[in-house]
Amino acid sequence: FFSASMQRYIARLAPATRQAATQAVSAVRAAPPRAPRGLSGTAFHRPASMTCPPALPAVRRLQRYSTDAKQKEPEVDDMVDDDAPEEKAKQETTLIEETETVKGKGESFGFQTETAQILDIVARSLYTEKEVFIRELISNASDACEKSRHLRLVSESDIDEEEAEPKIMLSVDEKKKTFTIQDTGVGMNKEELLAHLGTIARSGSKAFMQKLKSGDAEGSSAADAIIGQFGVGFYSVFMVASHVKVYTRSHLKGSTGFLWESDGSGNFTITEAEGVGQGTKIIMHLKETESQFASGHVVERIIKKYSNFIGFPISLNGKVVNTVEALWRKNVKDVTDAEHEEFYKLIATAYDAPQYRLHYKVDSPIDIKAVFYVGKTHNEKFGVARLEPNVNLYCRNVLIQSKCKALLPEWMRFVSGVVDSEDLPLNISRENTQDSSAVRKLNSVLSKRILKWLNDEAKKDPTQYDKFFLEFGNFLKEGACMDAINKAEIAKLLRFESSKKEKGEFISLDDYVERMCEGQEKIYFLHTPSRETALSSPYYEQFRKKGIEVLFLHGNIDEYVMGHVEQYKTYRLYGVENPDVDLDKIKASEDAEKDDGTIESTLAKELTTAQCERFSDYLMRTLSGKLFEAKVSKRLSDSPAVIVTGHEQASLHRMMKQMALMQGKNPSEGGLPPQVLEYNPKHPIVKKLYWLSRSADEKSISKARQMSEQVLDNALIAAGLLDDPRLMLHRLNKLLESALDSVEEGEEEELEVEDLETKKEESKTDKQ
Repeated sequence: FFSASMQRYIARLAPATRQAATQAVSAVRAAPPRAPRGLSGTAFHRPASMTCPPALPAVRRLQRYSTDAKQKEPEVDDMVDDDAPEEKAKQETTLIEETETVKGKGESFGFQTETAQILDIVARSLYTEKEVFIRELISNASDACEKSRHLRLVSESDIDEEEAEPKIMLSVDEKKKTFTIQDTGVGMNKEELLAHLGTIARSGSKAFMQKLKSGDAEGSSAADAIIGQFGVGFYSVFMVASHVKVYTRSHLKGSTGFLWESDGSGNFTITEAEGVGQGTKIIMHLKETESQFASGHVVERIIKKYSNFIGFPISLNGKVVNTVEALWRKNVKDVTDAEHEEFYKLIATAYDAPQYRLHYKVDSPIDIKAVFYVGKTHNEKFGVARLEPNVNLYCRNVLIQSKCKALLPEWMRFVSGVVDSEDLPLNISRENTQDSSAVRKLNSVLSKRILKWLNDEAKKDPTQYDKFFLEFGNFLKEGACMDAINKAEIAKLLRFESSKKEKGEFISLDDYVERMCEGQEKIYFLHTPSRETALSSPYYEQFRKKGIEVLFLHGNIDEYVMGHVEQYKTYRLYGVENPDVDLDKIKASEDAEKDDGTIESTLAKELTTAQCERFSDYLMRTLSGKLFEAKVSKRLSDSPAVIVTGHEQASLHRMMKQMALMQGKNPSEGGLPPQVLEYNPKHPIVKKLYWLSRSADEKSISKARQMSEQVLDNALIAAGLLDDPRLMLHRLNKLLESALDSVEEGEEEELEVEDLETKKEESKTDKQ
């Protein structure tokens, strides 16, 4: 534990802190030995009389150092001794002080004219949001730490023996209006300062990455962790800073520290400096108008927004901020259910566990590391507001675009997650992508993968998927209407009630196809307000009798969905309301109805052909303007009449009615076009109405007219085409009155009030 690394670390401390650290070392050495628990959890044995010196938290942090770039720095609560709350408070408000001193006179340099102009563009016009300068600086610091980690592994002889824990530290001071960031990375010498900070659009990280990728596998792995590409991120500081200082010392042996200083106006100075630690420290004096970036709360929010998943610990005023790992970059098998649940709650702002999750990694045809979640419910169903896309785009753990709309089709907005792709060409501000075709390709790959994922979940647990569909089915229906490319795959995920299943049970289109009758070439469906309405519908009668399965649709947009899907595999989706439904070629199923005393099997007589022609003429005259045609029906068995105008026209009328209601208009405006009415010549209502229409009696003629109008209205109701049923109430009352004409009114003994009360009491006693 007391290695040369610790001794070198203590030697670098300020005098007062160095003395306290030395006391801590002596106390621990004097304590009885104790079996270690490993590098990340070595036990301290401390005498009861010993107080925790101020340097002990730093000693513990050094003890926990690991070369693993993914390891996070422990929380402040873990680093500080339980018996020293005052030290914990100090840790939480630690500021990075400027302890370096310059040596000699600085050397002045000037940006070239073109460079100065580009610097002005970078500072004023390149970035949409000023807050991204924090993202850029943290990304640069992460690259520096990654370079240092890699170089220590491959070229120890050239590296300074003094090890530095890879970390990124930020500090803000509201009083001084300063923003400071420091890393323990690779650092720079004078030549590198001139090359990287004296020239815009020259990326040291990009050059380092290209060199690594041409080497071994270890180099390629390190290259994948490098973020920078363009060489302009540092200059974003001048959007918010009036003056910038950069202290840096290279990780190479015998390196000298330097101070780079500029106000961004066109010149900079480089001065040799003493007391500079390995890595880079940037001190920014903020402009008066940008003082919000000296607020700890503001900076912490920005860190968590853009850089929460950087692979090195990021501390702000002594407190580690990025405590959540980038799960999508880990091995799928290494992520636990609890980690997924916590991560989902973080990105979806949810309080429950996800219903489904997909951890997805692929490198062809495009590099993708992603994790997707589907919750158990959503707020859009309450009509409060439309859901916003909730998938964030990252590149090497750095946020590029929050709630990226281009990653997935809009109808997939119920999916939350993260996508990290290194193949996307980013624009120079790294706030968007340059190539829209690359984004479309990514969208296509992700969409197909999510559809496959949902289909796999449906096969794995159909009952659970039915619950999912009840909650999120409208999104899939929207996709079936709006996403022509993926329409066929979305259709596999749709679920329907069926005439062959019980209420509340669902089937897929594949289930329907497997049970189709011999000779059947279409998938039949019926849209009604409820299952009970569907089962009693005149359109369903002939299907019920032959045992042909029919899908029952009850949603407002279901007909619209079927019209867009049109065909599933080789089978056309067909509404049973269509006038040309022909079931003659379809063989009845085993569960077809037998003649069991229904109207069709018991009635021996029906209207003759001549009578049907006369009755059709009568209906056309009586219902003039409302009918386009009246004819005999071959589809009816239990109902007197049905409208057969056509499914498309009927569904369009219903859709227009709903739109009119949503717009506050009268859905009855414009009226219905003339309809085609088919009647059942075997039904008693039709037969008696025919004979009533042949009567010469004025009263009978009036009654026949009323009944004809009622038969038409009943058929319109069954078709869902009658806009306002209240209009027929007066006619119904007249028909009821006529039906009760034969009831004679008699006389009965009138009872006094007292007698009525006595009768009630006697009745109550009898019941008891």
